[in-house]
Amino acid sequence: MSSAPFIQPFLLGNEWQTTAARTPVTNPYNGQVIAEVCQAGPTEATQALNLAMAAFHQLRQLPAYVKATALENIAGTIRTRQEELAKTMSLEAGKPITDARREVGRTIHTFSIASEEAKRIPSDMIPMDISPGMEHHIGMLQRFPIGPVLGITPFNFPLNLVAHKVAPCLAAGNPIVIKPAPQTPLTACLLGSIILEAGLPPGSISILPCDNQVAETMVQDPQLQALSFTGSVAVGWMLKGKAGKKRVLLELGGNAGVIIEPDAHVEFAVQRCVTGGFSYSGQTCISVQRMYVHDHVYEAFLEQFLERVKGLSIGNPLEDSTIIGPLIDEKAASRVEQWIQEATSQGATVLLGGTRHGAIVTPTVLTDVTPQMKVSCDELFGPVVTITRYHEFEQALALLNDSPFGLQAGIFTQDTNKIFQAYRELDVGAVLANEVPTFRADHMPYGGIKDSGLGREGVRYAIQELTEPKLLIIHLPR
Repeated sequence: MSSAPFIQPFLLGNEWQTTAARTPVTNPYNGQVIAEVCQAGPTEATQALNLAMAAFHQLRQLPAYVKATALENIAGTIRTRQEELAKTMSLEAGKPITDARREVGRTIHTFSIASEEAKRIPSDMIPMDISPGMEHHIGMLQRFPIGPVLGITPFNFPLNLVAHKVAPCLAAGNPIVIKPAPQTPLTACLLGSIILEAGLPPGSISILPCDNQVAETMVQDPQLQALSFTGSVAVGWMLKGKAGKKRVLLELGGNAGVIIEPDAHVEFAVQRCVTGGFSYSGQTCISVQRMYVHDHVYEAFLEQFLERVKGLSIGNPLEDSTIIGPLIDEKAASRVEQWIQEATSQGATVLLGGTRHGAIVTPTVLTDVTPQMKVSCDELFGPVVTITRYHEFEQALALLNDSPFGLQAGIFTQDTNKIFQAYRELDVGAVLANEVPTFRADHMPYGGIKDSGLGREGVRYAIQELTEPKLLIIHLPR
């Protein structure tokens, strides 16, 4: 990629379009403008929806093996362009290059999973003769695609979270229009160019960078049958209110908690919690934010944790050694800095970090935190963790549940009874035993409750959300 800004058109159906309206994409690490991205307006948005509606009539009729082959071909092309995608991601998102390469690998897997799932969208034979008088009836249930979908994606996983919208839709037979995050449209457009090579019906996918007003207009359009949104809590619930009768899937925020019990393997728990709390500078909705550590292991855990955090390398995201890069922009970093300062003014103690240099916030560890502080009760989305001592397991469960969010939670213990107690009592979408809540595999059901969202992603589960079961009853009289 050239150091000089280039003009990036957007994908409208099967055509690349340029417009006079353009928005700069800036490298978060050095502030350099790397591209000017053309913006779609209301006219182009309407055209994209019309193209998607026309594509739906073709896409829904494609045999499973055709869709599966197209999705596997997409995975294969991504595999051949891994470094290009990773570098693009690192430049526009500030993601450390090793994390970016890992995301590309996950994206390959996401499309490969979708290829397999396209072949096995479930159907059922319904035994009608369990009811009297139904002896001569046969029931068959199949799932059918619902129609065009709007996917709105965030900046933090600009490739794989786009894939988690696109791959299940195409596997199910639904066209999709993607509105990528304004900070990271280049990766989405690059993926769009790869998808074009798969030979799907024109209009099966459009990539439309656009402003929020245009996006809201699309959300309200009756041609769309579903909205799949990943992003902030406030915006997600606002869009749900505007979506009308269409299906809505929301993957929103979190302030993920971890419980460390006295029988935990402390060294392993420390290793995983450092990774979970500081990967991509904490800019993930399942980043470890709140850690509750039992009295008996608190001092040992804290000492080892601080030592590991001190060793995290800070610097240029394009360097292989970098672990901590910039936040997405200086405004985001300034907000995190303000939250740290507010917490300290309310009695929290900074054991490590707490400083900002432009868009980079140093890895920060806080103690003496109360549940009412923003660093505890809100989503931080930065390289900051809180550590709280507890006495009883039930106290830790209550502290973790004391949150408006309910995405994922972790517990480190060898006690199976406590694992299942946590599974029963924690108000979250997933409980991870001897693992951090930052864990996600691309085939697993992923999503939360409370303010963390609605519905589930994970390719198979997203296909279920984006298809409609339809029953056929056949009467076979004698």
